[in-house]
Amino acid sequence: MSQRKPASTEKTVHAQSNQSSTINQATEKKPTQAGATHENDMSKVLIALDVMRALIEDLSAESSHYLSLNFDTISASYQQTLDAIHNLAKQDITANLIDVSAQAQAHIITREDITVCGRQWAQMAFELIDPSLKLTWHCSDGEQIKANSTLVNITGNARAILTAERTALNFLQTLSATATTTAWYAKCLAGTSTALLDTRKTIPGFRQAQKYAVRCGGGKNHRMGLYDAFLIKENHIKACGSITNAILQAKDLQSAKIVEVEVESLDELREAITAGADIVMLDNFSTQQIQEAVSINSQRCKLEVSGNITQERLAELAKTGVDFISSGAITKHVNAVDLSLLIL
Repeated sequence: MSQRKPASTEKTVHAQSNQSSTINQATEKKPTQAGATHENDMSKVLIALDVMRALIEDLSAESSHYLSLNFDTISASYQQTLDAIHNLAKQDITANLIDVSAQAQAHIITREDITVCGRQWAQMAFELIDPSLKLTWHCSDGEQIKANSTLVNITGNARAILTAERTALNFLQTLSATATTTAWYAKCLAGTSTALLDTRKTIPGFRQAQKYAVRCGGGKNHRMGLYDAFLIKENHIKACGSITNAILQAKDLQSAKIVEVEVESLDELREAITAGADIVMLDNFSTQQIQEAVSINSQRCKLEVSGNITQERLAELAKTGVDFISSGAITKHVNAVDLSLLIL
């Protein structure tokens, strides 16, 4: 696993506002509308779905019944779903040790420097358990804060605060970890024209949230899924017969979509360029091979570097002049940041 480096102490907000994945901005073709890319654009219903499922895992011995919740059912009967969550909150047997009317003040603090992400998910967790809880946030998603800083103060029913605690922290810790790791990678590319991209190597069921966290950390999104761009890899090439055949078939199938091809040699690069690829991914190339690839390409298409991407190698790769560096580590090799909720 890659190690997360401390976030910068500068309080910089990195959340982006464009609505298309980066590979769709690489050419002038029509961009995809898949996924919102700013905190204000994130669907409240989708976030509610994430949080409701997480709360149900904590609160119900019959969670399989409730975990059938989906976008349509929540949209159609939001209030009924909300009422079900309120009722399930009573099943927190440890919180029930506390007097039902007891009030408390609490805060969430960080034990390390982080780039914050996950406010909406944490807010939703507390609101779903008890809408009367008052949360006062002291930071925004994408903001870099120092160790021992307070993220939020919470006031209200003591039982409700403690019932929602772990779900809220799980979202904040995971998404802030993704944003913090991304911020360190992005810092290594500062001052260059090379963009940092994520991949589809995300936590299952958590892609939109993690890709949002990548944007908060200063990175950009690659494909959101299998539907918004072609990414022709080794197995696709074998099944299609050749790089050229695969590219021509892609352009014939959906000419408006970006066509990206993964290559493993300079000869494959030449074939991909000749066949009309929009982006060529250089897979596990040495730095010298990348430099040769940039020269061969002569800006005829966009070049992306992937494979063996370490934090120490980022600046070196950016100097080669490639357009993109993609890394799965920023979403799959993350260690939860150290946050604590404390009753004051």
